[in-house]
Amino acid sequence: MKARIFQKPKNAMQSGRAGTERWSLEFAPAEARKPDPLMGWAGSGDTRRQIRLGFATQEEAVAYADRNGIDADVVAPPVRKLKIQAYADNFR
Repeated sequence: MKARIFQKPKNAMQSGRAGTERWSLEFAPAEARKPDPLMGWAGSGDTRRQIRLGFATQEEAVAYADRNGIDADVVAPPVRKLKIQAYADNFR
């Protein structure tokens, strides 16, 4: 089983950072999605894609993957770049 461990990024449409400190483990797709012949919706028989596990720390997520024999890649969170400027800078 292949999985990735990552932190959910901040939503670009909102300024809040709620839920971004938790780490998630989600499995890589085992088979490609294919259209359903009747409705045309994309689907597959891979039920592991529906599982997303949450952890408080990266170490907990890695320990869980090791304990259950899951080959997991840790994706480091992107570095936050703050662009600090004053309101008066808009008029220079």
